Amino acid sequence: MPTLVLLPGLACDERLWEAQLPALPSALDVRVSDVHMRHDRIEAMAATLLVEHPGPLILCGASMGGMIAMEAARQAPERVVGLALLGTNARPETPDMYKLRESAIELFERGEARDVIELNAGFAFHPTQAGDPALVRRYVELVLDAGAAQLVRQNRALMERPDARPHLSGLRCPVLVLCGDSDRLTPPECSREIAALMPHAELVWVAHCGHMLTMEKPEFVNTTLGPWLQRLVADA
Repeated sequence: MPTLVLLPGLACDERLWEAQLPALPSALDVRVSDVHMRHDRIEAMAATLLVEHPGPLILCGASMGGMIAMEAARQAPERVVGLALLGTNARPETPDMYKLRESAIELFERGEARDVIELNAGFAFHPTQAGDPALVRRYVELVLDAGAAQLVRQNRALMERPDARPHLSGLRCPVLVLCGDSDRLTPPECSREIAALMPHAELVWVAHCGHMLTMEKPEFVNTTLGPWLQRLVADA
Protein backbone atom coordinates (compact mmCIF):
# COMPACT_ATOMS: atom_id res chain seq x y z
CA MET A 1 0.00 0.00 0.00
CA PRO A 2 1.47 3.41 -0.93
CA THR A 3 2.19 6.08 1.66
CA LEU A 4 0.18 9.28 1.31
CA VAL A 5 2.38 12.32 1.95
CA LEU A 6 0.66 15.68 2.43
CA LEU A 7 2.80 18.68 1.54
CA PRO A 8 1.76 22.06 2.99
CA GLY A 9 2.18 25.37 1.20
CA LEU A 10 4.45 28.29 1.98
CA ALA A 11 5.03 28.75 5.73
CA CYS A 12 2.22 26.31 6.55
CA ASP A 13 2.26 23.09 8.56
CA GLU A 14 -0.06 20.16 9.30
CA ARG A 15 -2.82 22.58 10.32
CA LEU A 16 -3.38 23.29 6.63
CA TRP A 17 -4.73 19.73 6.35
CA GLU A 18 -6.64 19.50 9.63
CA ALA A 19 -10.04 19.32 7.92
CA GLN A 20 -8.81 16.63 5.52
CA LEU A 21 -7.02 14.26 7.90
CA PRO A 22 -10.17 12.67 9.38
CA ALA A 23 -11.66 12.13 5.90
CA LEU A 24 -8.75 10.31 4.27
CA PRO A 25 -9.00 6.57 3.47
CA SER A 26 -8.11 4.58 6.58
CA ALA A 27 -6.14 2.06 4.51
CA LEU A 28 -3.47 4.66 3.75
CA ASP A 29 -0.47 5.46 5.90
CA VAL A 30 -0.73 9.26 6.01
CA ARG A 31 2.20 11.53 6.74
CA VAL A 32 2.50 15.33 6.71
CA SER A 33 5.91 16.42 5.49
CA ASP A 34 7.90 19.39 6.76
CA VAL A 35 10.73 19.22 4.22
CA HIS A 36 9.95 22.78 3.18
CA MET A 37 11.00 23.88 6.65
CA ARG A 38 14.41 22.19 6.45
CA HIS A 39 15.91 22.95 3.04
CA ASP A 40 16.73 25.94 0.85
CA ARG A 41 15.72 24.60 -2.56
CA ILE A 42 12.74 22.76 -4.00
CA GLU A 43 15.07 20.07 -5.41
CA ALA A 44 16.54 19.32 -1.98
CA MET A 45 13.10 19.27 -0.36
CA ALA A 46 11.93 16.68 -2.89
CA ALA A 47 15.06 14.56 -2.52
CA THR A 48 14.69 14.47 1.27
CA LEU A 49 11.01 13.54 0.97
CA LEU A 50 11.95 10.55 -1.19
CA VAL A 51 14.57 9.40 1.31
CA GLU A 52 12.33 9.80 4.35
CA HIS A 53 9.35 8.02 2.80
CA PRO A 54 10.51 4.85 1.04
CA GLY A 55 8.37 2.78 -1.27
CA PRO A 56 5.44 3.82 -3.47
CA LEU A 57 4.01 7.25 -2.78
CA ILE A 58 0.88 9.29 -3.32
CA LEU A 59 1.87 12.93 -3.07
CA CYS A 60 -0.70 15.59 -2.26
CA GLY A 61 0.67 19.12 -2.33
CA ALA A 62 -0.89 22.54 -1.92
CA SER A 63 0.77 25.50 -3.68
CA MET A 64 4.48 25.25 -2.79
CA GLY A 65 3.78 21.69 -1.66
CA GLY A 66 2.58 20.90 -5.15
CA MET A 67 5.85 22.19 -6.57
CA ILE A 68 7.76 19.85 -4.26
CA ALA A 69 5.49 16.98 -5.30
CA MET A 70 6.12 17.62 -9.00
CA GLU A 71 9.87 17.75 -8.41
CA ALA A 72 9.76 14.47 -6.46
CA ALA A 73 7.88 12.92 -9.38
CA ARG A 74 10.62 14.18 -11.71
CA GLN A 75 13.35 12.68 -9.53
CA ALA A 76 11.64 9.31 -8.97
CA PRO A 77 8.70 8.86 -11.37
CA GLU A 78 8.66 5.11 -10.81
CA ARG A 79 7.81 5.60 -7.13
CA VAL A 80 4.95 8.10 -7.48
CA VAL A 81 1.66 6.27 -8.02
CA GLY A 82 -0.56 9.33 -7.67
CA LEU A 83 -0.33 13.11 -7.58
CA ALA A 84 -2.89 15.53 -6.15
CA LEU A 85 -1.97 19.13 -6.93
CA LEU A 86 -3.95 21.88 -5.22
CA GLY A 87 -3.63 25.48 -6.37
CA THR A 88 -0.10 25.09 -7.64
CA ASN A 89 2.11 26.24 -10.49
CA ALA A 90 4.55 24.34 -12.71
CA ARG A 91 6.16 27.49 -14.11
CA PRO A 92 9.36 29.10 -12.85
CA GLU A 93 9.15 32.44 -11.07
CA THR A 94 8.22 35.43 -13.22
CA PRO A 95 10.37 38.59 -13.09
CA ASP A 96 7.50 40.57 -11.56
CA MET A 97 6.92 38.03 -8.78
CA TYR A 98 10.65 37.81 -8.18
CA LYS A 99 10.72 41.55 -7.47
CA LEU A 100 7.65 41.36 -5.23
CA ARG A 101 9.20 38.57 -3.18
CA GLU A 102 12.46 40.50 -2.88
CA SER A 103 10.55 43.46 -1.50
CA ALA A 104 8.67 41.23 0.95
CA ILE A 105 11.89 39.58 2.09
CA GLU A 106 13.35 42.98 2.94
CA LEU A 107 10.35 43.66 5.16
CA PHE A 108 10.52 40.22 6.78
CA GLU A 109 14.17 40.82 7.60
CA ARG A 110 13.26 44.18 9.17
CA GLY A 111 10.80 42.50 11.51
CA GLU A 112 7.67 43.61 9.66
CA ALA A 113 6.29 40.16 8.80
CA ARG A 114 2.97 40.67 10.56
CA ASP A 115 2.28 43.90 8.67
CA VAL A 116 3.05 42.24 5.34
CA ILE A 117 0.99 39.10 5.97
CA GLU A 118 -2.01 40.91 7.45
CA LEU A 119 -2.04 43.43 4.60
CA ASN A 120 -1.98 40.72 1.92
CA ALA A 121 -3.96 37.92 3.59
CA GLY A 122 -7.18 38.82 1.78
CA PHE A 123 -5.60 38.00 -1.58
CA ALA A 124 -5.34 34.35 -0.52
CA PHE A 125 -9.14 33.99 -0.31
CA HIS A 126 -12.25 34.39 -2.39
CA PRO A 127 -13.94 37.69 -1.41
CA THR A 128 -16.66 35.80 0.46
CA GLN A 129 -14.19 33.91 2.64
CA ALA A 130 -11.99 37.00 2.95
CA GLY A 131 -14.93 38.51 4.85
CA ASP A 132 -14.65 35.83 7.55
CA PRO A 133 -12.38 37.39 10.19
CA ALA A 134 -11.87 34.12 12.10
CA LEU A 135 -10.78 32.26 8.97
CA VAL A 136 -8.38 34.99 7.86
CA ARG A 137 -6.97 35.29 11.40
CA ARG A 138 -6.36 31.53 11.48
CA TYR A 139 -4.44 31.77 8.21
CA VAL A 140 -2.40 34.78 9.34
CA GLU A 141 -1.36 33.11 12.58
CA LEU A 142 -0.52 29.88 10.75
CA VAL A 143 1.88 31.73 8.46
CA LEU A 144 3.36 33.93 11.20
CA ASP A 145 4.01 30.92 13.40
CA ALA A 146 6.63 29.81 10.88
CA GLY A 147 8.73 32.86 11.72
CA ALA A 148 10.50 35.46 9.62
CA ALA A 149 13.52 33.27 8.88
CA GLN A 150 11.29 30.61 7.30
CA LEU A 151 9.37 33.19 5.34
CA VAL A 152 12.64 34.47 3.91
CA ARG A 153 14.07 31.03 3.15
CA GLN A 154 10.91 29.59 1.60
CA ASN A 155 10.29 32.64 -0.55
CA ARG A 156 13.85 32.38 -1.84
CA ALA A 157 13.26 28.71 -2.64
CA LEU A 158 10.20 29.70 -4.68
CA MET A 159 12.15 32.41 -6.47
CA GLU A 160 14.71 29.81 -7.61
CA ARG A 161 12.31 26.96 -8.30
CA PRO A 162 12.79 24.83 -11.42
CA ASP A 163 10.45 24.78 -14.38
CA ALA A 164 8.41 21.61 -13.82
CA ARG A 165 6.68 21.64 -17.20
CA PRO A 166 9.24 19.76 -19.32
CA HIS A 167 8.84 16.48 -17.40
CA LEU A 168 5.09 16.48 -16.72
CA SER A 169 4.08 14.85 -20.00
CA GLY A 170 6.24 11.85 -19.13
CA LEU A 171 4.35 11.05 -15.92
CA ARG A 172 1.95 8.12 -16.22
CA CYS A 173 0.37 8.11 -12.76
CA PRO A 174 -3.18 9.35 -12.04
CA VAL A 175 -3.25 13.08 -11.28
CA LEU A 176 -5.90 15.21 -9.60
CA VAL A 177 -5.58 18.95 -10.21
CA LEU A 178 -7.74 21.10 -7.92
CA CYS A 179 -7.93 24.88 -8.25
CA GLY A 180 -10.11 27.63 -6.84
CA ASP A 181 -11.92 29.40 -9.64
CA SER A 182 -10.98 32.76 -8.06
CA ASP A 183 -7.38 31.98 -7.09
CA ARG A 184 -5.45 35.24 -7.33
CA LEU A 185 -2.11 33.89 -6.12
CA THR A 186 -1.87 30.94 -8.49
CA PRO A 187 -4.22 31.82 -11.35
CA PRO A 188 -6.47 29.09 -12.79
CA GLU A 189 -4.51 29.15 -16.05
CA CYS A 190 -1.62 27.53 -14.16
CA SER A 191 -3.75 24.55 -13.14
CA ARG A 192 -5.24 24.35 -16.62
CA GLU A 193 -1.72 24.18 -18.05
CA ILE A 194 -0.64 21.43 -15.63
CA ALA A 195 -3.69 19.31 -16.45
CA ALA A 196 -3.16 19.76 -20.19
CA LEU A 197 0.45 18.58 -19.95
CA MET A 198 -0.25 15.41 -17.98
CA PRO A 199 -1.79 12.42 -19.80
CA HIS A 200 -3.82 11.08 -16.86
CA ALA A 201 -4.91 14.31 -15.19
CA GLU A 202 -8.37 15.22 -13.94
CA LEU A 203 -8.98 18.95 -13.52
CA VAL A 204 -11.57 20.04 -10.95
CA TRP A 205 -12.58 23.64 -10.31
CA VAL A 206 -13.58 24.68 -6.80
CA ALA A 207 -16.35 27.26 -7.09
CA HIS A 208 -16.22 30.54 -5.16
CA CYS A 209 -12.78 29.68 -3.83
CA GLY A 210 -9.43 31.39 -3.75
CA HIS A 211 -5.95 29.99 -3.06
CA MET A 212 -6.52 28.34 0.32
CA LEU A 213 -8.67 25.44 -0.85
CA THR A 214 -8.33 23.20 2.20
CA MET A 215 -9.39 26.01 4.54
CA GLU A 216 -11.94 27.77 2.33
CA LYS A 217 -13.84 24.78 0.95
CA PRO A 218 -12.85 21.82 3.13
CA GLU A 219 -15.99 19.77 2.46
CA PHE A 220 -15.63 20.08 -1.32
CA VAL A 221 -11.95 19.19 -1.12
CA ASN A 222 -12.76 16.16 1.03
CA THR A 223 -15.56 14.87 -1.21
CA THR A 224 -13.29 15.23 -4.25
CA LEU A 225 -9.97 14.07 -2.83
CA GLY A 226 -11.37 11.21 -0.74
CA PRO A 227 -12.98 9.19 -3.58
CA TRP A 228 -9.98 9.85 -5.85
CA LEU A 229 -7.67 8.42 -3.20
CA GLN A 230 -10.04 5.52 -2.61
CA ARG A 231 -9.75 4.57 -6.28
CA LEU A 232 -5.95 4.53 -5.96
CA VAL A 233 -6.23 2.32 -2.88
CA ALA A 234 -8.50 -0.08 -4.75
CA ASP A 235 -5.99 -0.31 -7.59
CA ALA A 236 -2.97 -0.77 -5.32
